Amino acid sequence: MIQWENDRVIAAPIDEVWELFRDYNIKRIMPKVEEHELIEKTEKEVGAKHRQTYREGKRLETYTVETLVYEETPERKHKKIAFVIGKAFEVTASFLLEKVDDEHTRLTYSGQNKGVNFVGKAMMKLANKKGNERVVEEFLDRVEKEATHTNV
Repeated sequence: MIQWENDRVIAAPIDEVWELFRDYNIKRIMPKVEEHELIEKTEKEVGAKHRQTYREGKRLETYTVETLVYEETPERKHKKIAFVIGKAFEVTASFLLEKVDDEHTRLTYSGQNKGVNFVGKAMMKLANKKGNERVVEEFLDRVEKEATHTNV
């Protein structure tokens, strides 16, 4: 199993950063997501489900993303999702935004990836921890870049 937690203070108001996590903006912060379609409930509800298609090189993988936590207050916004990819890996990811002040937001990105079958468990043992840390940093960089871009 791989686990991660990293945070970053972003020079943008909490509502502007949170907008990036809305369905219509998801490709801005997750460019490998080709499709993201709501199939159950609304995007602002626990239990919401989305059909998501992700591209890794030439391969496309489609799976269902379920919202496990959804919280939206003026000071704190939190979304936690889970999905199984390739019938081998169970992924949970949490995006926690906390208002630092009117112009700064702390984003904490955490989660885990664990094998759910023999193949997935074997691949987790071979996983590159440094590579995962780089992916987490790249995600935080992308959110920061998009949040501080003038057209948010």
